[in-house]
Amino acid sequence: MPSATPAPPSPPAAERVYAHVKQAVLDRRFEGGTLLTEGELAQAVGVSRTPVREALLKLEMEGLLKLYPKKGALVLAVSAQEIADVVETRLLVEEFAVRRAVPLSAPLRERLEELLDEQRRHAHDGGLRAVAVADRCFHAEIVRHAGNQILSKLYDQLRDRQLRMGVAVMEAHPDRIAKNIAEHAEILAALRDGDAERAARCVHAHVSRVKVLVRGEDR
Repeated sequence: MPSATPAPPSPPAAERVYAHVKQAVLDRRFEGGTLLTEGELAQAVGVSRTPVREALLKLEMEGLLKLYPKKGALVLAVSAQEIADVVETRLLVEEFAVRRAVPLSAPLRERLEELLDEQRRHAHDGGLRAVAVADRCFHAEIVRHAGNQILSKLYDQLRDRQLRMGVAVMEAHPDRIAKNIAEHAEILAALRDGDAERAARCVHAHVSRVKVLVRGEDR
């Protein structure tokens, strides 16, 4: 009898805690203002407190938590300044990238069409996290095809903040899911038509709307 394939090794304890907490923060199961304790997290993940401390320190460095000795870790709310900074950075990168995407290559067109279909499927299923990921991938694909690796790396650093804001917007404004998909379709239509300036205007309007939506100022 052939020997059984050994099970892959389990990730280190600190990595398991890190993934558990980060996913919950990005999904907003741990909302801003939530106080997390080492004991509760250790019990939830099934580890000792030492890897919990290691994971929380890493998440503090990423700006998601604030540690308070002997109390725990506070999940930081998304600030108005952070929203403004993310939107400003996205506009600088994405307007440049979408102009560079003209003329639209066949591989990029096919990939954007796939991601639009993926967003529609996830919207139908009702998974906000999956919708947010597919939404972010649509924009990231355009940036990646601009061919500037430094800009791509800069954009990747915004990933967690984009996902967290995206889930927040869709929770507060469920109607935005369909509107986001329609706006993505408009961006793709402008790219197909070879109209770089129209595509940039569509990107500007679409990304700028995030700021007022996360603040709850507009629909």
